[in-house]
Amino acid sequence: MYNIKIKYIGGIKVDTKIYNNKNEIDTSNFRAWAEIDLSKLKHNVEVIRKLLHNDVDIIGVVKANAYGHGDIVVSKYLESIGVKHFAVAFIEEAIKLRKSGIKGEIIILGWTPCCRKDELIKYDLCQTLVSEEYAEELNKLPGVVKGYIKLNTGMNRLGEPKEHLDLIKKMFDLNNIQIEGIFSHLSRSDSNLEVDIEFTKQQISNFDFILNKLKEDGYNPKNIHLQNSYGIVTYRDLHYNLVRPGIILYGVPSDPLDDTLNHLPDNMKFEATLSLRCKVAMVKEITQGESVGYGNNYTATEHVKVATITIGYADGLSRLISKKDMKVLVNGKFAKQIGNVCMDQMMIDVSGIDVCEGDIVTLIGQDGDNYLSVNQISLLSNTITNETLSVIGERVNRVYHL
Repeated sequence: MYNIKIKYIGGIKVDTKIYNNKNEIDTSNFRAWAEIDLSKLKHNVEVIRKLLHNDVDIIGVVKANAYGHGDIVVSKYLESIGVKHFAVAFIEEAIKLRKSGIKGEIIILGWTPCCRKDELIKYDLCQTLVSEEYAEELNKLPGVVKGYIKLNTGMNRLGEPKEHLDLIKKMFDLNNIQIEGIFSHLSRSDSNLEVDIEFTKQQISNFDFILNKLKEDGYNPKNIHLQNSYGIVTYRDLHYNLVRPGIILYGVPSDPLDDTLNHLPDNMKFEATLSLRCKVAMVKEITQGESVGYGNNYTATEHVKVATITIGYADGLSRLISKKDMKVLVNGKFAKQIGNVCMDQMMIDVSGIDVCEGDIVTLIGQDGDNYLSVNQISLLSNTITNETLSVIGERVNRVYHL
């Protein structure tokens, strides 16, 4: 076991234990927790590097608390294995990383109020220039700030389109903004539908058109990136000097029904980094006709053994999974969720399973010979795995092992 020392907000030094393996972890004090396997995170980084040209660097996307994995520890571990660039969503996330000791480049992908320019400079952050008008406003304030020009290649979220080439050029010439690079975002790169492939190709074409026009006029941005997770996996022939892996860093697909990642060669398979577990709080027996949970939405049709477990929707486990045949693992065996998910707890049918108070329940991860992927929760919640992971709440302990 070793420690990653981090200087947290307010300058308080915190030691985070990194266990040599998950068997060393003491869970006796935990109610609900996420186990993050850093060796699998390292493996995923190595797979991404195999997919890239040798001269391409990785931007670790660690926004939303590193997709629920814990932004500080994940970022510090990534930095320890050679990742030099990081991306977050907003300025508070960026400052938190900088105060924790992250030394690499930190890019804020979203909008920051111009009045916070002094903080952007103080913490040496790179601000996305979401439009030329925004860049002009930022430029009016004193001090030179680092910026990345965002291009709108078809997603229509942020950035200037190729039709605004003159405005894009103007951003390079602003005195109080130091342009570090230029980028865009692929919005359909995870789809194999022909219409989406054509749309993505058009985005790439729009991006390259702008880059070529800029170079013709003597503008040569230092850093260029377009590929997100599926841009890396599916459009491997692209060659810019940076890429932005998000969800694949954490080893899972975005769409729970997508099998694109499974088509990679065996030595290039991604591995899920996170397991989610909680405890059994109580075991009881109910008889035919008795109900369970809010709304009396589950009524036993026979004798049932019920366990109450210590996780709920306030921990990020969506109430939408209620009464949809969701499975959990208890002592290596599958049990079914029953009734409505509560804020802090939920109930499971453990009939036929030897279970008692304090036993560990697995919602995501391995238990014995059986495994539950994050895809189950995503499917039952009618969402993508990005959301399922990133909404895991602060009440859930994060514990790390190699």
